[in-house]
Amino acid sequence: QYNRVWIPDPEEVWKSAEIAKDYRVGDKVLRLLLEDGTELDYSVNPESLPPLRNPDILVGENDLTALSYLHEPAVLHNLRIRFAESKLIYTYSGIILVAMNPYKQLPIYGDAIIHAYSGQNMGDMDPHIFAVAEEAYKQMARNNRNQSIIVSGESGAGKTVSARYAMRYFATVSKSGSNAHVEDKVLASNPITEAVGNAKTTRNDNSSRFGKYTEISFDEQNQIIGANMRTYLLEKSRVVFQGVPKNLIIQEWGAILSLRV
Repeated sequence: QYNRVWIPDPEEVWKSAEIAKDYRVGDKVLRLLLEDGTELDYSVNPESLPPLRNPDILVGENDLTALSYLHEPAVLHNLRIRFAESKLIYTYSGIILVAMNPYKQLPIYGDAIIHAYSGQNMGDMDPHIFAVAEEAYKQMARNNRNQSIIVSGESGAGKTVSARYAMRYFATVSKSGSNAHVEDKVLASNPITEAVGNAKTTRNDNSSRFGKYTEISFDEQNQIIGANMRTYLLEKSRVVFQGVPKNLIIQEWGAILSLRV
């Protein structure tokens, strides 16, 4: 039984193929059998052999670190399988949560889901933004130390929405009463700060040029007593000149949620 590999493809980015003939050091080509049944002589050298494909039993893992081979095609394939076939938008990579933007509302953020993740250890349940929020909240309450959640991604990835769901989780599990909609109050300043300085990108008509640092304060009972959002200009060059559109460099920065005790 021969191993399977990934080879670059101009349309699919990466394409799976099976090694049809043993490779020996010094061979200039690798005989491959593509999934459509065609054979291909793929040029190789000992320093640039194609990456190996993971066995099927590992495809769809909820933690990327569980894969035998962790490289670009393996990560992309695993995320695609989970998103396209299993309809799952979250995947762990160790302590990092990878989120795929479905560009639609999903029924996975209600109070029942929040309570299901409350008190659970990260990894006990399916990957979720609530699991990350619970871990930060638990560490803050247990160790009485400030915690930070970094939300990063490119334009239109869903950073603001992810931050909103995390804040909704904190407001619910801390039983903060009138602060139950703290995420709405904290983010209410967004329209003001984003009224100027934003840019249109291919994925986001209103891409923020501001970084956001959101600080949520808790009392001794671990209930929310206040929040503060700081914004800072990331690309100062935008306020002094306008670049040629075809040469416009698009950059997207993240947001930071900070839990303070």
